[in-house]
Amino acid sequence: MAHKRAKQYRAYNELWAEAQLELSRLLTEELPAEPPHPEKDRVVFFQRLAMLYVRYIQIFRQLEKVYDQVVHPQKRQVIRAMLDGVIGRVIELKNEMVEKEFSEYHYMDDVLHDLKLRPADLEIPIPLYFITERNKELQERKTMLTDILKMAEVTESPEPLMVKDMSQEEAIKIIQVVERTRQGRLRAKLNEESRNMNKMYRTKDSGTVSIESAAVCIQKVWRGYIQRKRAKIARDEEMIFLGMVMDPKYRVPYPAEITAQANQAYTHIKQEEHEEDYQKSIEAVTKQLRDVEGHDMSKTMKDQIRQWFIECRDATGTFPDYPDEEDGGSAIIFAEKTPQQLMEEIAEKEEVDSSNKPKGKEEKKEKGKKDKGKDEEEEEEAGLKMLPSAFLSDLEVGNKTYTDVWKTRNESKNFSQRHEVELIKEEKRKVIETEIRLQVDEQMRQELADWKLAVDKDKGGKTKGNAKKKKGSKSGKKKKKEKDLTADRTLESLCQELVEQGLLKKANNVGLQDYLGDYSYLGTTLRQNDIEPMPSLSDVRQVLTLYAILPLGSQVVHENAPLIKAILLTGPGGVGKKMLVHAICHETGANLFDLSPLNTAGKYPGKSGLAMMLHIVFKVARLLQPSVIWIGDAEKMFYKKVPKEEKELDPKRLKKDLPKSLKLIKGEDRVLIVGTTKDPLSADIKSLCKMYSKIILIPRPDYGSRYILWKQLIQKKGGEVTKVLDLSSLAKISDGYTPGHMVQVVQSVVTKRRILQQANRPLTAAEFVAPLAKFDPVFQEEEEALKNWYAKTPLGKKRIKAATGKEEEEAPVKGKDAKKKGKK
Repeated sequence: MAHKRAKQYRAYNELWAEAQLELSRLLTEELPAEPPHPEKDRVVFFQRLAMLYVRYIQIFRQLEKVYDQVVHPQKRQVIRAMLDGVIGRVIELKNEMVEKEFSEYHYMDDVLHDLKLRPADLEIPIPLYFITERNKELQERKTMLTDILKMAEVTESPEPLMVKDMSQEEAIKIIQVVERTRQGRLRAKLNEESRNMNKMYRTKDSGTVSIESAAVCIQKVWRGYIQRKRAKIARDEEMIFLGMVMDPKYRVPYPAEITAQANQAYTHIKQEEHEEDYQKSIEAVTKQLRDVEGHDMSKTMKDQIRQWFIECRDATGTFPDYPDEEDGGSAIIFAEKTPQQLMEEIAEKEEVDSSNKPKGKEEKKEKGKKDKGKDEEEEEEAGLKMLPSAFLSDLEVGNKTYTDVWKTRNESKNFSQRHEVELIKEEKRKVIETEIRLQVDEQMRQELADWKLAVDKDKGGKTKGNAKKKKGSKSGKKKKKEKDLTADRTLESLCQELVEQGLLKKANNVGLQDYLGDYSYLGTTLRQNDIEPMPSLSDVRQVLTLYAILPLGSQVVHENAPLIKAILLTGPGGVGKKMLVHAICHETGANLFDLSPLNTAGKYPGKSGLAMMLHIVFKVARLLQPSVIWIGDAEKMFYKKVPKEEKELDPKRLKKDLPKSLKLIKGEDRVLIVGTTKDPLSADIKSLCKMYSKIILIPRPDYGSRYILWKQLIQKKGGEVTKVLDLSSLAKISDGYTPGHMVQVVQSVVTKRRILQQANRPLTAAEFVAPLAKFDPVFQEEEEALKNWYAKTPLGKKRIKAATGKEEEEAPVKGKDAKKKGKK
């Protein structure tokens, strides 16, 4: 067993090495010695972006596997930093592709073909550590919510049972109905028994049939059965040989697969154990270093600083000014520079600071505008350039760490993959040195001041005056903080209030992979033929993973990647918008706050009440981050004209205050607003687009997605998909129907009774047609209306302008057809 685990560790180390090698190649391409020439051809530039994007996703997939299964705590730190950096870079590239192609959805089947990859390789994984590393915290939150819900149920006064007065006639009617039902059942049972008896007597009387004819009859049946069985076996073997059907032996999990799953669970336990040992060792090593080497470090530093004082005095004739903490304190003294060079550098910094201070805001603004204008002109003339990245420098540092420390490290003795003490010592020596340097700097500043008083009395006073001024300038900058309206209340009491008001809810247990949908195989081909393809449900999954799940799951990514505060999911009813909101919460362990107009109606009345509601929601959302604030029927908040039946509900009450609260969300706050709407046309488009920075159009499922949906939904419900069930025809005739319709149809057809009857009467496609016909599909007019509406959004307008160059007034008339002349 131990030998197997050693092989497992070696395999994941090799996978890490492969990922790092590919990453180093990408970094050399992205960070060349000379900046690359701007690209004038938009299509070529997009292909370069798409190639980088796909390659980074492959590294992301590899590093995610490695991080999940490596148990060495120090390796995990490096891998985690690399993983966060790669995730951030993928999001940056996606953002850049959107800006260059003016579309939220991209089709890269040509890139996949060039790289010899499958469509499944483009699926973006959701790191398991989003949940596994927060298990305890999530369990505590879950128990807190359940306890609050139980308390709310107890406190609610149960309605008294109303005893209904019943007349004698009504009572007699009920008794008659029950008695007639009993008699009917009894008669049916007696009839069945008599039929069985008749059959038995009939078979006894028929003795005239000859033995030969009976034998022939039996032979016919038997030979037909045997031949059908052989034909089925031959057909199945042929389909398995062609790769059209999976071999039955692979459907049942192999013992090796079960062992692998057990090993993975064991690995997670080992990770926790090794991490605990590592943290204890850090404390012990830090204490030991501080006790043993701390005094020597302090003494050495003081001697070096005193030597520097004397050298400066000999070289310049005066004692130097002690470097500030902001500049690095005495750390810059130990750089390999002469005292004169250091004095010149300090003097230059002071001059730059003094020259920057007197400039007013107006001058800065004017300069900024001029510079921006020049930059834009240069970019337009020069061509397309890559945007600056916040993650490439971190990836470069992480790659260097891997090369210097782990690439050639001999781990033959570290069989159990525990932490290495020497690495902890190297790391903690620097930390302790920094701590001691701060203490030494304070002491040596005072010592230098004493020396100056003793030797250069005049200069001593000036230095003190300068120091005071600096302190005064720092304290002058104060930021206004948001007023805390509930400073005297605990988090539990706020949560309890939100649960009781129905604003804080439990998210459903659905994963993003449950949002079934196939890949769009002809996207690039259609665009090359001037046809704008509709995105598939697989594309929707990818976009939401990038925009919502990955930033919410990782603090580093959320702080440094392009900030997305609000997303609007729009599409016909039943395409799974609400399910996606719950999936985001489930995959990231986020809390779900419901600020839908219909849910907030009548709660927290008045202006002060509204302010309090938003304050409590956003305060709890920040304290219990990551959090998702869901706004169902988002169009109601921005109605052009409120319908008469909804005027009492006041759906537009959050229109002004919610965008203000949205502005308070910063990079460190993992809070996301997700709006869902099936009727965006009834809202004011400008206000809606101003609130939601990302608008994602969710289409009705295409043929491939419908085929997968029917198959998976029927099997999940307990139905068997046999050759009698023509899924292809069912997928074809269900064009226009949404996943919501399909779920309801499957629930009505595949009942418990029908599941029991499958052995004798398999499921057929015809059974699903009648229930499906009861629903209205998404008609072409509705889909076209949504496309035309999307063409009026900022991104839609940009795409039309880039594709056709026509005025925006013509865009609504043409709709999505105008987009069809997009990227070729």
